Amino acid sequence: MKHLVSLILSLTCIVNISFSQEILCSININADQVVNTDKKIFNTLKTELTNFINNKKWTNDEFTSDERIEMNITISITERVSTNSFKSTITVTSRRPCYKTDYKSQTFNHVDEEFQFDYIEYQPLDYNENSFASNLTHVLAFYTYMVIAIDYDTFSLNGGTQYFQKANNLVQVAQSSPGNISGWRAFEKTKNRYWLVNDFLNPNYKFLRTVLYDYHRLGLDIMYDAPSVEAGRQKIADAIESLKNIHSRIPGSFLMQDFFQAKQLELVSIFSNSPPAQKNKIYQTLVLIDPGNTSRYEKLRQ
Repeated sequence: MKHLVSLILSLTCIVNISFSQEILCSININADQVVNTDKKIFNTLKTELTNFINNKKWTNDEFTSDERIEMNITISITERVSTNSFKSTITVTSRRPCYKTDYKSQTFNHVDEEFQFDYIEYQPLDYNENSFASNLTHVLAFYTYMVIAIDYDTFSLNGGTQYFQKANNLVQVAQSSPGNISGWRAFEKTKNRYWLVNDFLNPNYKFLRTVLYDYHRLGLDIMYDAPSVEAGRQKIADAIESLKNIHSRIPGSFLMQDFFQAKQLELVSIFSNSPPAQKNKIYQTLVLIDPGNTSRYEKLRQ
């Protein structure tokens, strides 16, 4: 009996561990541009990075298996600078489920073109959030916290603040590291990791964080049955309308571009069957505040 109890306790621990992680990340490594290289190293890299993200506890909250945040990362290797050093572009996306449906809404879609890292096959991946051990793990941890923060913002108003702060701490740590590692400093570009998290924590963008909550929790999450579809759609329309506030002060802002990169196709789908007056109004708003995707929104005029 004692052994049976021990076995049950052990199995319980295993179940809790396997269901406690927050992230379910899929990683793809595209090394087509790298020639004269044994591609096996990239398969190893994919496995080790997947384990790094999926097996680490990033928050103090408990998640069941179906609550884990879906995250997708594509690392496109553009150059092998030296034996152990690579230049690449990293694309990060994430999705969250909508209440009582099988539909999952994309919450983040970001491309970072300045991702250079060192990697030695089979060497353990070093990571410490309070010191700069590796640009490889530091960047992946940064985007993991960003994905978590945005996901939490969609479920409660400003719920992701502590994780934006964790991402910002990684920026500060990277800035104090030796060497000239791009993507972490304000003066390098107007669109990089520094500005991404800085803007989310900037009061000038408080309306966007409110929109993340209104759009998802008060909009999409109530559209699971027919009587609530119109109310949810109107909440989303009101949320998008409120983004005029940011556009009027900061036209073409980095965060707004990222937001609509994630939402452009979904918005067309949501409003394709809405009443003509609502459809025309949302079309006018979208082409004003997101002119880069006007061709997408033309479908709302058909």
